[in-house]
Amino acid sequence: MSTSSFGAGALPRSRTKRRGVWVALVGLAAGLLTVVAPSPASAAVACSVDYTTTDWNNGFTGAVKITNNGDPWTNWTLRFTFPGGQQVTQGWSANWSQSGANVTATNLSWNGNLGTGQSTNIGFNGSHTGTNPKPTSFTINGVVCNGGTPTNQPPTVALTSPTAGQTFTAPATVNLAANAADSDGTVSKVDFYSGTTLLGTDTTAPYTYSWTGVAAGDYSLTAKATDNAGATTTSSPVGITVSGTTAQAIVVSPTTLVVPEGGTATYGVKLSKAPTANVTVTTAKATGGDADLTVQSGGSLTFTPANWNTAQTVTIAAAEDADTAAGTATFTSTATGWTSASLVATEADNDGSGGNNEYIQRFTTMYNKLHDPANGYFSPQGVPYHSVETLMVEAPDHGHETTSEAFSYYLWLEAVYGQVTGTWTRFNDAWGIMERYIIPSTADQPTNSFYNPSKPATYAGEWDNISQYPSRLDSGVSVGTDPLANELKSAYGTSDVYGMHWLLDVDNTYGFGRCGDGTTKPAYINTYQRGPEESVFETVPQPSCDTFKHGGPNGYLDLFTGDSSYAKQWKYTNAPDADARAVQAAYWAYTWAKAQGKESQISATVAKAAKMGDYLRYSMYDKYFKKQGCTSTSCPAGTGKDSSAYLLSWYYAWGGANDTSAGWAWRIGSSHNHSGYQNPLAAWALSNVDVLKPKSPTAVTDWSTSLTRQLEFYQWLQSAEGAIAGGATNSWQGHYAAPPAGTPTFYGMAYDWQPVYHDPPSNQWFGFQAWSMERVAEFYYATGNATAKSILDKWVAWAMAGTTINANGTFQIPSTLRWTGQPNTWTNPPTPNTGLHVTIADYTNDVGVAGSYAKVLMYYAAKANNTAAKNMAKALLDGIWANNQDAKGVSVPETKADYNRLDDPIYIPAGWTGKMPNGDTINSSSTFISIRSWYRNDPDWPKVQAYLNGTGPAPTFNYHRFWAQVDVAVALAEYGRLFP
Repeated sequence: MSTSSFGAGALPRSRTKRRGVWVALVGLAAGLLTVVAPSPASAAVACSVDYTTTDWNNGFTGAVKITNNGDPWTNWTLRFTFPGGQQVTQGWSANWSQSGANVTATNLSWNGNLGTGQSTNIGFNGSHTGTNPKPTSFTINGVVCNGGTPTNQPPTVALTSPTAGQTFTAPATVNLAANAADSDGTVSKVDFYSGTTLLGTDTTAPYTYSWTGVAAGDYSLTAKATDNAGATTTSSPVGITVSGTTAQAIVVSPTTLVVPEGGTATYGVKLSKAPTANVTVTTAKATGGDADLTVQSGGSLTFTPANWNTAQTVTIAAAEDADTAAGTATFTSTATGWTSASLVATEADNDGSGGNNEYIQRFTTMYNKLHDPANGYFSPQGVPYHSVETLMVEAPDHGHETTSEAFSYYLWLEAVYGQVTGTWTRFNDAWGIMERYIIPSTADQPTNSFYNPSKPATYAGEWDNISQYPSRLDSGVSVGTDPLANELKSAYGTSDVYGMHWLLDVDNTYGFGRCGDGTTKPAYINTYQRGPEESVFETVPQPSCDTFKHGGPNGYLDLFTGDSSYAKQWKYTNAPDADARAVQAAYWAYTWAKAQGKESQISATVAKAAKMGDYLRYSMYDKYFKKQGCTSTSCPAGTGKDSSAYLLSWYYAWGGANDTSAGWAWRIGSSHNHSGYQNPLAAWALSNVDVLKPKSPTAVTDWSTSLTRQLEFYQWLQSAEGAIAGGATNSWQGHYAAPPAGTPTFYGMAYDWQPVYHDPPSNQWFGFQAWSMERVAEFYYATGNATAKSILDKWVAWAMAGTTINANGTFQIPSTLRWTGQPNTWTNPPTPNTGLHVTIADYTNDVGVAGSYAKVLMYYAAKANNTAAKNMAKALLDGIWANNQDAKGVSVPETKADYNRLDDPIYIPAGWTGKMPNGDTINSSSTFISIRSWYRNDPDWPKVQAYLNGTGPAPTFNYHRFWAQVDVAVALAEYGRLFP
């Protein structure tokens, strides 16, 4: 069977060290294909070692990349000496030992064989006191590494025209000029950019370009020089302003506003161009609007030729009354000779379940900021970005990508908006945008009709070392039967899969476009494909629809799977926690709309959530539908529900041929189950709430079983202290290996303290605890379930004991967790896990995690009548409001020491060459940044480059992640609702 029928699912998310890294694990997997010649009698050792650290307080994580530059190795021993008294406390991907300051690491069975040019990544956690200097020398098998000849020096370049802050009048002509030189060669060209858009190129000095017809706006200009060896350098950005338009218009921002009853909200007004004389702008309410909404101030504003482009404030007030209606009114700003502009205000009523308190008002403030176009949370298509900021590398490798996670939070935001205002059109609209852009249409998955449930996919193993990829397909390994496909097709009359793909290139920054067209946006893309050691800094982005237009001769497919031939194909990967969160949001939307007598307004959307839950059951299944308890590739294939773990695994994936005459498609589940992905509220809603029960005949029973199994999973993984440990796998090391003797099991699956990803170990991020326990707390609040309460009793006590709130409202919550021991093999009833322990290694003031954590405390407090938990939730929210607000929402400074990996090499097999859509070369010399050269044009890049050059500190950013803003906004509204 060709690669076409292989289930290649790759997986979501990687939050970098201080946020927990979710590095994703694919469905691809891999076998080392390089043919290694016999070693000579006396092999010559040549090596390089890359050593990087991520530090916190008195601890750090060390990442070590070992590269063989000489004859092939069958084993290796790495030695180095700590210069500052550091200690290795925990290591992975090698046998680690330390004597005094001397550290030794030897290979494991799977990463000892390294051919010429091949690498392996190992790592450890360590402790230090005061400083953490790096070792100065490394040896492999007794030979000193990191020798070699000098490398090519990159060119220098500076933009000399225009100058920073220069202003122009539209339509403008901007003349760009740059100086460029190369100390060890010649400059071959200089490219001029506006943001990431290439304006023009000059190949001879003096380097110039004339940019004509420039419209009004703010622009960031850079010049990129390329030398004769292909090295590039991008200049520091120069910001300019082009002012004025050909039309005289009033500009308001935002154009919609939520106003809390009894309170006020503001928006900005300015002019589109400089006037020749003073202009008076009058704002008044249109007739027929809600009488409670009025202009409190700013009804008459004067703009001059000097201040025309500075927004002035209009304040809208909502009167306090006894009715429960949430009305709207339109406010129009006018001036003689200028085109008017309007804003629609909606009153957030406080006479219903929300009550009259400041937390609802805080929610409306956050909601208005999120929907203000000037703040940049949404694309022109209405798609929520992962973050406002573009230079961000964590789960997505660019801030203006987005994830199914962001869409699920968008639904949650609009569900709360409906609860607060009684208006449900925005919730329906959010689902519609999600359905249009991140749930593949029939045209995006055209060959599902050829899918054969009795042969879901062809096996390929997953491997710990990236250099073991591409992975050979092995049709000799049995796969089970897919028990869902036929009943889903019968229930919905289609072979399409109704689930979100996990990652979108919203602005088409990479340039893949939709199915290779190069232009359509948003575009489906993927990144992770190569096992648990592949961090975001080591990924090769690729289109979800691979037409071989980009990459190499076989597109990107032969980087991930090894086969005799390749076919053009489409493939998508679902992140189950996001789809489950969408169901969760739909449950609350229905509950609140029903309380308002408006459930009919969202009934069609809620039915779609039930449908999504039907397909979400694919995440319950072993990757290749093998029976639970599998410990070898020869273990039995499943014949039905015996291949289901009834847990939400890390992903499910599906794909097929582009050519409708080719006649194949595939589907896979995932064998790896992480505690942070479970959602008992969604499982309960899908099995108990009539409007959310899926159509398929076995779906309600499956979700009922899943609810019980998820609660048992939490009980099995709860440490002696109360935190929830990692998870379990049905495919040890991703290729059905036998787990080590003594490994505890849960319904046949092996305990895995770091399920899914290892760089750094998964489940060390406290955010997974907060996210997961928030769902348990919502389930407990909705049902009073005793098992959920017992889990929360212990978890809440542990988390609160690790939380510090200062008198000024600043706070510290857990951040990095360390795990020792293991649980007992599961029994029912469970036995206490006296040998499973957690410690808190460091702390954070992360606002998004704090928002989610506050929700755990408040739902628990509301049901259990726990005053201490209620007060701590309030203190966290008050602290964020007092200390962390800014113009765009809430944020804290984040120092990104992990960005030292932005110029890390990425593994590309020797001899493989290809091109990214913008022409960046992909080969064995590629790095993260070399295949994303457009990043050098980002306005924030210079401070990252200075850090990489060693001439500047680790860069600090105030990030505005969409999910984090929504977690805080929802927490505020829910506190107001729960404690009115």
